[in-house]
Amino acid sequence: MPKGYIAYSEVVDNEPVADANRSDDDAAGLFYTGGTTGRSKGVILTHTNFVANALQAISVLGVQEKNRLLHVAPMFHIADAFVCMMSTALSCSNYFRPAFDPVSTLEALQDHKIERLVLVPTMINMLVNHPSISDYSLESLQCVWYGASPMPEPVIRKAMEVMPAVDFCQVYGQTEAAPGITVLLPERHTFEGPLAGKIKSAGQALPAIDLCIMDENNQKVANHVIGEICMRGPNIMLGYRNMPEQTANTVVDGWLHTGDGGYLDDEGFLFIVDRVKDMIISGGENVYSAEVESALYQYDAVSQCAVIGIPHEKWGEQVHAVVLLKEGMTADEAALIAHCKALIAGFKCPRSISFQSEPLPLSGAGKILKTELRKPFWGDGDRNVN
Repeated sequence: MPKGYIAYSEVVDNEPVADANRSDDDAAGLFYTGGTTGRSKGVILTHTNFVANALQAISVLGVQEKNRLLHVAPMFHIADAFVCMMSTALSCSNYFRPAFDPVSTLEALQDHKIERLVLVPTMINMLVNHPSISDYSLESLQCVWYGASPMPEPVIRKAMEVMPAVDFCQVYGQTEAAPGITVLLPERHTFEGPLAGKIKSAGQALPAIDLCIMDENNQKVANHVIGEICMRGPNIMLGYRNMPEQTANTVVDGWLHTGDGGYLDDEGFLFIVDRVKDMIISGGENVYSAEVESALYQYDAVSQCAVIGIPHEKWGEQVHAVVLLKEGMTADEAALIAHCKALIAGFKCPRSISFQSEPLPLSGAGKILKTELRKPFWGDGDRNVN
């Protein structure tokens, strides 16, 4: 029995626990945000939040009773904790690994005949590029859910190529929404045919969720206009623990302001362009780091990358990329910048690139910590824009 676990037999052998007389809207859990934009915030989620989001997801994600699910993402993170709640509600079998690494994950998928699991894009990238992946049988694997950070197109293409019999399903959300907001179903994971064109989106809203885009004045904008992604529904948090001002700024008139920038198309598909705080303003032009990162990931030698704004006397901010190359492969600054210029507008391309010899810093949830990458240029202050 692993340390910290309690045997089920010990629980059922004890006297029944007295009813705590809690309501649906009482706190059920405290989960902390990833801290990618600063200090983590404690998110108070209610019983209603958990049940509502589990039912929303069950209705569209295709999970079936008795499915076997593998958990390799950290359980303190809302994404995998939520999947565990959903699967338990359906009497699924849950298999746990203490941490993610490609080999132990492949072994578990094969040995336990796992049917479903959730991964972040960084994990998928490591898995599908592992030299031993073809040595393992993944014939039981039916679906991989992914989210938590943008999925580079080359990574999802490689994943679909390496695992052609596996469905891929993107779930967009955040801790404050318990966490699911939208879903991009497997049939939309295609680059050809009548259903193509949506794979770059985060999908459509889950049932019982209203989705809209608002401007800086909290007014709804038209389709195809970029603004802040906002949602409302039964899965919105009770609030941040001991942070009433931040709660009031985040949930306004019943709408959860996600801090993500994006737009809706005419079919209600959500396209995310960037975290609002990750947008770079260079010479008055908005540069969305996710778009630049997607271009960089299309260079075969790039293993990891992150795009940030750094101080510039004339333009306010300069587009800067931090890159980790794949082992045994080479590239220089000029080659990567020229590559980007062939794919995106010139003003969006990196003006400078630094190469890392070690993996980029990650949060516990597997997201690249841009706050750490900015520190050498901006210091430890709160202001990271010019």
